[in-house]
Amino acid sequence: MAIEKPATRPDNPRFSSGPCAKPPTFSLDVLGDAALGRSHRAAIGKAKLKAAIDTTREVLGVPADYRIGIVPASDTGAFEMAMWNLLGQRKVEMAAWESFGAGWVTDVVKQLKLDATTHIADYGDIVDMATLDYDNDVCFTWNGTTSGVRVPSGDVIPADRKGLTLCDATSAAFAMDLPWDKLDVTTFSWQKVLGGEAAHGMLILGPRAVGRLETYTPAWPLPKIFRLTKAGKLIEGIFVGETINTPSMLAVEDYLHSLNWAKSVGGLPGLIARANENTAVVHDFIAAHDWIENVANDPATQSTTSVCLKFSEPHISDPTMFAKAIVKRLDAEGVAFDIGSHRDAPAGLRIWCGATVESADIAALMPWIEWAYEAEIVTQHPRA
Repeated sequence: MAIEKPATRPDNPRFSSGPCAKPPTFSLDVLGDAALGRSHRAAIGKAKLKAAIDTTREVLGVPADYRIGIVPASDTGAFEMAMWNLLGQRKVEMAAWESFGAGWVTDVVKQLKLDATTHIADYGDIVDMATLDYDNDVCFTWNGTTSGVRVPSGDVIPADRKGLTLCDATSAAFAMDLPWDKLDVTTFSWQKVLGGEAAHGMLILGPRAVGRLETYTPAWPLPKIFRLTKAGKLIEGIFVGETINTPSMLAVEDYLHSLNWAKSVGGLPGLIARANENTAVVHDFIAAHDWIENVANDPATQSTTSVCLKFSEPHISDPTMFAKAIVKRLDAEGVAFDIGSHRDAPAGLRIWCGATVESADIAALMPWIEWAYEAEIVTQHPRA
């Protein structure tokens, strides 16, 4: 039986969870003022790098006494830099509920070999953050990009904690309200909520983290690309645009465009509202169909960026094969690219709902998911 295809297609079928869709105003023309062929140490390069830092602070509302640095190797490089510089002075609490958080656990336990207590939640659930000992250093991911599970708030993090909180916020920054007073270290990359280019990370250090850097020396050697201090003092230049290694000035220009676009849609409140609106479209679709559900079990912890879905149809004998077939159909039709769930996550779909995605495109995608589902049921899994 032929299943009729929807009449409307998304104008932009890019729903990847990273690198994510560019801002709606993007074109190659906006990169025309990039400082190409110029040294990043020249006045023009320094000015653009400092503008990226200053505008990040403005849009995110980062306190004036927090340092913001552009560092190599995306969010991964930024978080590794934080762990290798800061951890080891006291015990560590590692909290994870998806693959990237699990990667940080591996690095701390097997590479740094620290005295760490690990707290692991299955996909769909989250660690009870109230049970952690915040007199230890605590490492966690605010929003699980591969699980679609996020921290609902920072209320349980005590203001008088003795340890540091290290937060991987790569798919949360610019889409969720981060409580800076509860976060001593925060990292993210340009390629997520603002749709920037990959390879550059952002490292945000609160005063307590700076204090640790200037009073504690790790037992292990640090490669040059990780070093944040010299002679026991913070290398302040890193936090005014004097990057550790050579950045891509083309990517910097792209990030500046994304930041200016963010300001044009109302800054952080506008970005959060756009993500919430996009996610609401998906949630309404789930509510109307009994064969698909959110991977995140608790509505309070459901992500508003990387929305992860799984199929609940009991007739599906091989969920992984079924989900891959759905993804393949949508890709072949040109209506959705790169929306398969992460290889470590439950089989299903992962739809990026961050601010650079238009809600009209999310709305246009939903009937196509229903079409692909019904077509695949007929093809592979006819009901008894």
